[in-house]
Amino acid sequence: MLKLTNTLSKKKESFESIKKDIANVYVCGVTPYDYAHLGHGRCYTAFDLLVRVLKFLNYDVVYVRNFTDIDDKILKRAQTELGDVARYPEITTKYINAFNEDVKNLNCLAPTFEPRVTQMMPQIITFIEDLIKKGRAYEADGDVYFAVDSFDQYGKLSKQKKDDLISGARIEATDKKKNPLDFALWKKSDDGTFWKSPWGYGRPGWHIECSVMAAEYLGKTFDIHGGGRDLIFPHHENEIAQSESLYDLPMARYWLHNGFVQINKEKMSKSLGNFFTLRDVFKEFDPMVIRYYFLSHHYGAPLDFAFDDVAAVQKSYKRLTRIFDVVCPQDIVREDMLTSPTVQKMLTFVYDDLNTPGMLGVLFESLDTLQKNKDELCMVKLFLQRVLGLTLETLPEKTVEITPEIQKLIDARVQAREQKNWARADELRDKLIELGVDLKDKKI
Repeated sequence: MLKLTNTLSKKKESFESIKKDIANVYVCGVTPYDYAHLGHGRCYTAFDLLVRVLKFLNYDVVYVRNFTDIDDKILKRAQTELGDVARYPEITTKYINAFNEDVKNLNCLAPTFEPRVTQMMPQIITFIEDLIKKGRAYEADGDVYFAVDSFDQYGKLSKQKKDDLISGARIEATDKKKNPLDFALWKKSDDGTFWKSPWGYGRPGWHIECSVMAAEYLGKTFDIHGGGRDLIFPHHENEIAQSESLYDLPMARYWLHNGFVQINKEKMSKSLGNFFTLRDVFKEFDPMVIRYYFLSHHYGAPLDFAFDDVAAVQKSYKRLTRIFDVVCPQDIVREDMLTSPTVQKMLTFVYDDLNTPGMLGVLFESLDTLQKNKDELCMVKLFLQRVLGLTLETLPEKTVEITPEIQKLIDARVQAREQKNWARADELRDKLIELGVDLKDKKI
């Protein structure tokens, strides 16, 4: 039985789908105005693991991950890159294509549906109209706001009280709101721009989009809603308020959130200058090493990213690629894998809130035994490929161009060793390693 930590209850709960043998999963997608970063990579690797585990459990998984393809950041990028806000679709196309390439490199399965906000405008407008009819939202000079006071359970996901939120949250200042916590469902724009609505031209607020897309593809109540921990408030809190106010039903049964990626114990952010895109990191490490690095940490815990740690993990992953460099029959199915004692031990950790660090501990403890039994080795290899999404292919060796500067360091190190100046030789070796050159010394 799969157990998952539910942010809503703050407890580890056994997973039971609403519909027998069908698991409906919604994960908030990216706003495509820039290249995907490490935080995105970690999030979508974590939920790819969840989808793979559900499939292994024989669920028919309907996985929805959206694109928020209209947003202030996108419009700003269109202005700065192309000199024209109206050309924002070119920006979203560029970065959606880049995102898809990045997550494919991480070996993430494609979602069942990838809706875009701009394709859902009639449904969004209808949803907002229905909230207004129920007295849960109101129009103010062309904008529409959700009335937080109309939803008594506001704050239940983030475990915050309304009064505390009013005093402590970052809230957009405007005299149009009845309550400072009220949030925008529809944003007014100049006549003839964006979309026509009963309240004039405009575009939707951020939170309403996911409520609409989740209901459209998965129904009024579905199994799992996921995303990064930073989305708990306000995004997911506001989704709950909108959806449950309209339908009078729970939006999702299980709320899952992955931990932050931190750099030197601080949350990764552009403002702090500690921001890495996946493409930056892929220049240094194979995407499979990065996937393995993510999976070597529990999805719910903070991940303090460091290149030295990735380099250490790369050695472990290379060891696995060497050990599992065997040809295995591809007709092995789930029932075959379950006959493997090692797979069974690994599954006890996987089923316990996707505890991949514990699972990898079992794997490494079993490597000596596995190498003596090819059938068992193949069962484990296919399990790692299909459930953890690790290709286990041999990593390409990086070639380093020997520049005059590097050759000078090599020659100096040879001379230092001949003179038995070991301290100098070690110093030069460290410099060469930083440049990607790992020398194999001959005995003197």
